[in-house]
Amino acid sequence: MMAGVNRLSAATSPYLLQHKDNPVDWWEWGTEAFDEARRRDVPVLLSIGYAACHWCHVMAHESFEDQATASYLNEHYVSIKVDREERPDVDAVYMQATVATTGHGGWPMTCVLDHEGRPFFAGTYFPDQPRHGQPSFTQLLQAITEAWSERRDDIDATAVKIVEHIAASASLDGAAPLDRAVLDAAAAKVTREFDDVNAGFGGAPKFPPSMLLEFQLRHGGLGAAQAVRTLETMARGGIYDQLGGGFARYSVDARWMVPHFEKMLYDNALLLSAYTSWYAVTGDALAARIARETGSFLIDELGTPQGGFSSALDADSEGAEGTYYVWTPDQLVAVLGEDDGSWAADLLTVTPQGTFEHGSSVLQLLADADDADRWASVRSRLLAARTTRERPGEDDKVVAAWNGLAIAALARAAGVLDEPRFLDAALRAGTLLWDLHLVDGRLRRVSRDGIVGKHAGVLEDHGCVADGFIALAEASGDGAWLERAGVLLDLGLDQFADGDGGFHDTADDAETLIARPRDPSDNASPSGHSAITNALVRYAALTGSGRHRDAAEAALASVRRLIERGPRFAAWSLVAGQAAIDGPLEIVVVTDSGDPVGAELAAKARRVLGAVVLVVGPDQAASSSIPLLEGRGLVDGRAAAYVCRAMVCERPVTDVADLVLG
Repeated sequence: MMAGVNRLSAATSPYLLQHKDNPVDWWEWGTEAFDEARRRDVPVLLSIGYAACHWCHVMAHESFEDQATASYLNEHYVSIKVDREERPDVDAVYMQATVATTGHGGWPMTCVLDHEGRPFFAGTYFPDQPRHGQPSFTQLLQAITEAWSERRDDIDATAVKIVEHIAASASLDGAAPLDRAVLDAAAAKVTREFDDVNAGFGGAPKFPPSMLLEFQLRHGGLGAAQAVRTLETMARGGIYDQLGGGFARYSVDARWMVPHFEKMLYDNALLLSAYTSWYAVTGDALAARIARETGSFLIDELGTPQGGFSSALDADSEGAEGTYYVWTPDQLVAVLGEDDGSWAADLLTVTPQGTFEHGSSVLQLLADADDADRWASVRSRLLAARTTRERPGEDDKVVAAWNGLAIAALARAAGVLDEPRFLDAALRAGTLLWDLHLVDGRLRRVSRDGIVGKHAGVLEDHGCVADGFIALAEASGDGAWLERAGVLLDLGLDQFADGDGGFHDTADDAETLIARPRDPSDNASPSGHSAITNALVRYAALTGSGRHRDAAEAALASVRRLIERGPRFAAWSLVAGQAAIDGPLEIVVVTDSGDPVGAELAAKARRVLGAVVLVVGPDQAASSSIPLLEGRGLVDGRAAAYVCRAMVCERPVTDVADLVLG
């Protein structure tokens, strides 16, 4: 190890680079690290986290930056640091082990492995001193070292049991095809689990249920009303940045008041989609505002010089969580003056006692301002003052899957909200992924500063990017994007499918781990299984491809029992199922530029949730390679809408009143 730095100084991951100055002799994941552990006959310490993870920073400061702890690790372990966003396959396998042995998971994740990569101990954060019944990290390391030296047989037996558990949990139950009765039962079960007091689902901590809200809005009924209430409550709470836009990762309380302040790309992409859907259904002004602000946040705050989107903004700045975002009454007065400062404190629930730490408050906008112009002025001045504070760190790596989510959300919002800037940004990101991340015909997971990483794309990358490309084809009418989506979907079917309708998370030629990860359940972002299923449904609608339609239906059948048992954790599969069973509705609007009737037809079509909508000019329709456009054109020189449902097409309509889509 070089003086002052370790092996991570050569890494591309921002998370790994955060640890390059640790006195711990870190290794990146690879065979070399395990070879070194065999040579020295010591166990492997595996630490997994990500750049915006607050408790990862805490454990780093307490333990990995401590010379005594590092010296013990360097003598008795080979230590590997993994960025879970860069290697979701490694993270998935060892998260299963952590949940199996402790009953819960999270980051930082701390596992101890044998020389074959089998875990025999797993946990999350460990303090530097014994606290709340937990041993200190050093005490834990010492106990494991003793067991390694004196009770190796026990360690081997534990490792075997954990690996067997992981292998058993990777299988999917076969089931009958998904049908409307299953969707209705899932919707009913979800409505019963709704938090009638605070909106959303579950208690503290409370995560935005973005994919579930999409399903509720599309399914309708009581669930749609619950979704609207949740979306409004989140938009007015502290989880939403009332000054700069964008959502924090979750609320630490059940009321959406105090966030865990890190902002993730995938959350904001999925929530942009959900707020766009709310606006599409109701025309609500708040929905439109939040969607526009969230889309602008993606572009302005997470946009990279190369045209992609960064992974996250950190929760911490100035050495503490949330300092960039919170205010005291005195700070408001200092920026705004006495009158406006007092008015803003009332409007934004900034109290002398504080709603956060040290007398500071998270900004909430529980009701609209009685003076919109005054609020606009106050907001502008507070935002300008906030820019003088130390900005949270940025994880600027471009993750293919999450960029796919952002592309899809921006492309759709561009049409629904009439925001051309959003489509321009989506096209730039799509071009970056196609030009940079596709290497030798295979998709790569990450890039940074315009340099593509070495790690192969996993299933969620193929599904999310394909869905983003399909959205670009819809929004632009350019068939090249549909062809590109087809390339990624065929890779998914050829190299990830397992033969029973489901999918593995890694390709058939990927690095061999102790288990081949396979988890169809959604977490904060779509699973690879549900992501590719959605893309397959939409691709089949645009192309008429029986192969892709059959694959989507088989994938949905494979998760039927998961949907029946826990629909909240299969929400994106429910969205795909709703679209598959309903059709989906396919709408083509052919119109000359500037034709007001064509614009009205397009606006009405784009507000149908789950529909595949193409809006093109007559020349574009005539020359396009998109099968759904075949034979479409103006009708007697007038703009026309063509509607197909469940592979049956209606006559074209040229009058907005005749376009019946319910």
